[in-house]
Amino acid sequence: MGAWLNEPMTWSNAIILFLWAVVLLLIVLGFVTYAIYYERKVIGWMQLRVGPNRVGPLGLLQTVADIFKLLVKEDTVPRKADRLLFLISPGLAFVPAFAVLAVIPYAKHLYFADLNVGLLYYVALSGISTLAMVLGGWASNNKYALLGGMRSAAQMISYEVPLVISIVGVIMMTGSLNLRDIVEAQGGGWFWQWNFLPQIIGFAIFYIAAVSELNRTPFDLPEAESELVAGYHVEYSGFRFAFYMLTEYVYVYAIAALMTVLFLGGWQAPLPILDFVPGIIWFLIKFAAIVFSFFWIRATFPRLRVDQLMSLGWKVLLPVALLNVFLTALCMELFVK
Repeated sequence: MGAWLNEPMTWSNAIILFLWAVVLLLIVLGFVTYAIYYERKVIGWMQLRVGPNRVGPLGLLQTVADIFKLLVKEDTVPRKADRLLFLISPGLAFVPAFAVLAVIPYAKHLYFADLNVGLLYYVALSGISTLAMVLGGWASNNKYALLGGMRSAAQMISYEVPLVISIVGVIMMTGSLNLRDIVEAQGGGWFWQWNFLPQIIGFAIFYIAAVSELNRTPFDLPEAESELVAGYHVEYSGFRFAFYMLTEYVYVYAIAALMTVLFLGGWQAPLPILDFVPGIIWFLIKFAAIVFSFFWIRATFPRLRVDQLMSLGWKVLLPVALLNVFLTALCMELFVK
């Protein structure tokens, strides 16, 4: 597919590209549907419960039923809300979440856009969803929604900084912002050549910051039920609420895929003897392991306080991320010829 995208753009190519985008959207929607089911099953298993088991065989249609219920519920707009901003905010949150998937390479020749600044594209676009959450909280004209929106802005801005700095070491080692080049640089056939070992500090910082960027436990302060009812989307119902939930799980998909590419070798096999397995299979195994770890953390850790959240970001992650850049530069100067 990658080579086909380098052909001159015609109407027929544009239609085919559109159809591929629809296919990707369907794959993402399927992932979201069964990621929610899988998460509920995993947490149930860890808490000695059964989890969804009523709707469909083994409960496989439970999430489908929940989504259908959301879609047919009444779409209400608060009387004193800023109607225009209230209506467009969920869509504004979802569009960047889906657009960043264009630069993810799933295998050597399986990708949608091969940008030389693909990593920069991802970081720049993903920040727009923060604006949508702030707008949704403010437009609702609800004090809890506004507090949730402000928390979301403070948290995402605070953790975006160490998250971006944590990948500077990978960029320095690779010499490229192209995600395919980053995967290729981790080739060689052995798993210890992947970036998660030479960049173990950056990997740890990226993982922690990524969990915070996703607003997931233990960093789910913007949606803290015990304090803010539901946070920035407390006034949303029906399919607009579903859009916010969809955005959250699409970002789970996107950040797990990005982490696979940056630190786990993408489609590269862990050992040379395993090269016969298709690259997409290795990508999916690593991707699934990261998604499982997100669910595991949710079932394990309690929610942090706001002051603990900010202290961790600015006093711990940011200095350590800067130290990692310095150490990477030092090691490259001393050991890389």
